[in-house]
Amino acid sequence: MAASNLQPLHEWRYRSRTGTATAEHGVVVAGHGLHFKDTETWVQVKKAIPPHCFQRSVLRSFSYVVYDLTIAFILYYVATNYIDQLPHPLSYLAWPVYWALQGCILTGVWVIAHECGHHAFSDYQWLDDTVGLILHSGLLVPYFSWKYSHRRHHSNTGSLERDEVFVPKMKSSIKWYSKYLNNPPGRILTLTITLTLGWPLYLAFNVSGRHYDRFACHFDPHGPIYSDRERLQIYISDVGILAVTYGLYHLVIAKGLTWVLCVYGVPLLVVNGFLVLITFLQHTHPSLPHYDSSEWDWFRGALATADRDYGILNKVFHNITDTHVAHHLFSTMPHYHAMEATKAIKPILGEYYQFDGTPVYKAMYRETKECIYVEADEGNQSKGVFWYSNKI
Repeated sequence: MAASNLQPLHEWRYRSRTGTATAEHGVVVAGHGLHFKDTETWVQVKKAIPPHCFQRSVLRSFSYVVYDLTIAFILYYVATNYIDQLPHPLSYLAWPVYWALQGCILTGVWVIAHECGHHAFSDYQWLDDTVGLILHSGLLVPYFSWKYSHRRHHSNTGSLERDEVFVPKMKSSIKWYSKYLNNPPGRILTLTITLTLGWPLYLAFNVSGRHYDRFACHFDPHGPIYSDRERLQIYISDVGILAVTYGLYHLVIAKGLTWVLCVYGVPLLVVNGFLVLITFLQHTHPSLPHYDSSEWDWFRGALATADRDYGILNKVFHNITDTHVAHHLFSTMPHYHAMEATKAIKPILGEYYQFDGTPVYKAMYRETKECIYVEADEGNQSKGVFWYSNKI
């Protein structure tokens, strides 16, 4: 069938959890009861995007690197030269402002390195990997290690067996203490631990990641996450982390631990928190399904993601927050074309495009409350579609 003969997606009938198209919680439920012809449908969506959106410019990509790093340096310069000169208690108030601003800017740097891992920075893989390795190592991220696990996430999004990140638990496998956390104080505690420790725990111990038969760690070149051809680059990632750690060690000797924590450590915690929050909200929502092997396919999984609105931070984060659906469909597209692409595909996807404009502070609490585990859709003929629930 030619792509031009396909019906617009919003005209296709499908079954959702409630049996009809719904817009629960401000997000549109996609067509998760259909078996798509993935390639043809994907081509149809791609043709709606202006061709220039797929073009990567070295100069334009580097302009964002220079812009972000320049702002980061200005913030560093102002903080280290002027905050301590402020009268008390203004100096104590100024440091949290610096931490928040620097953390946001460095999250933008993180996103650019993430684009390098997708080969969305330039037409040259060696350049993408060089820039990505430098930027991610500076933020204590093992570049190649995460690049390969993240690539598998994109290849298996929404799969209960093969997805790599924020893989939901079945009701039978939730921990005994979950019921004691299913209350406002427990949810706040869960969110606090997730946002502060979630990223290092994922890298070091694969917490919330895909189940493997043996210990999985992003720093282990011989772990189950990686293939034989990838192992050398995992060593390179580890060397990058060790080099930055060694530099931080000498900074502590020269400047003191408090200085390093204030200038670098706390902003890094902000970066890690935003990274976890962004990913969590993109893939967790009461209206987003997951699939077992009997129902999953790539196109279904790619559409089982949601764009979110972070206000002014959308621009600071290079629109990774509000163009995530387009990113999952076309991950090699540079971020500076993603908004135009999103506007182009929305009329084609129709009800299949998913967006939630709930304020982020409300959404993260709501998703923590309502999305504890997944269970099969009992109202559907197929039992391979799973939805979030919180009835413990």
